[in-house]
Amino acid sequence: MDPETGGPEIIKVTPLQQMLASCTGAILTSLIVTPLDVVKIRLQAQNNPFPKGKCFVYSNGLMDHLCVCEEGGNKPWYKKPGNFQGTLDAFLKIIRNEGIKSLWSGLPPTLVMAVPATVIYFTCYDQLTALLRSKLGEDETRIPIVAGIVARFGAVTVISPLELIRTKMQSKKFSYKELHRFVSKKVSEDGWISLWRGWASTVLRDVPFSAMYWYNYEVLKKWLCEKSGLYEPTFMISFTSGALSGSFAAVATLPFDVVKTQKQTQLWTYESHKMSMPLRMSTWVIMKNIVAKNGFSGLFTGLIPRLIKIAPACAIMISTYEFGKAFFQKQNVRRQ
Repeated sequence: MDPETGGPEIIKVTPLQQMLASCTGAILTSLIVTPLDVVKIRLQAQNNPFPKGKCFVYSNGLMDHLCVCEEGGNKPWYKKPGNFQGTLDAFLKIIRNEGIKSLWSGLPPTLVMAVPATVIYFTCYDQLTALLRSKLGEDETRIPIVAGIVARFGAVTVISPLELIRTKMQSKKFSYKELHRFVSKKVSEDGWISLWRGWASTVLRDVPFSAMYWYNYEVLKKWLCEKSGLYEPTFMISFTSGALSGSFAAVATLPFDVVKTQKQTQLWTYESHKMSMPLRMSTWVIMKNIVAKNGFSGLFTGLIPRLIKIAPACAIMISTYEFGKAFFQKQNVRRQ
């Protein structure tokens, strides 16, 4: 049967199977992409050593996380000396001198946030797509846009306060009792909304990215399947569609990524030094300041590093996810 026809076959796998497929994809993506960011941070720290309390952005291919330089104790992974001459030299020296495990330094704490966020996002997207197709028909082109927007909006809203708490725990080494006290104090002083500080800049970057990504992915996947005479996408079709659609969305949303990174680090600086927050720190104000200082090109700072990170991450995640769903679909057919 053509899988693009309606009927009971439209939801090919159960939500639990979608969650397992997305969880596998998320872990595999982070294992493959994280070493690129670890090496980038090590090179940055070598050129401009991070002082105590300074924050930097750490990406595991699934999410960006604000990490804070730890105080005292043994040298953390990002401060270890290396004398690297470049990216390839850094890879080789880290493996030779510190062991291959060092390429995944700092990964476990970030996975606690990134994997659930990815599972929520991909499962919601597929469930919403199936629901909308049953109501609006298979050929409605706006479905991936709507499903992508709603799924990403939901995932960001759920994870935002948890990520704020994770950053605080990492910076101060809070116990759970102290953490509860911190959250209660923050809520009593600034209201519940304060737990979603930085949410708007994340939504402005991630929601348009998601809409563009899923629309282009579905269009490219369908086109490549038609060209190949296939009903179902192969691993390579999913991989190629994911890489291309991810690259396009990454370029289009880069200004919001630049603003989000700057806003995150500024907020942390004000909070950690107990300085009063500027009244005008909206996304648009930060964007205007960047343009005034560095010109329009300032909004596209870091384009190549972002593409190097996003293209493989999107390709690996979606192809693994589609492969996982295809595997479960075959198991379900056998059971029937």
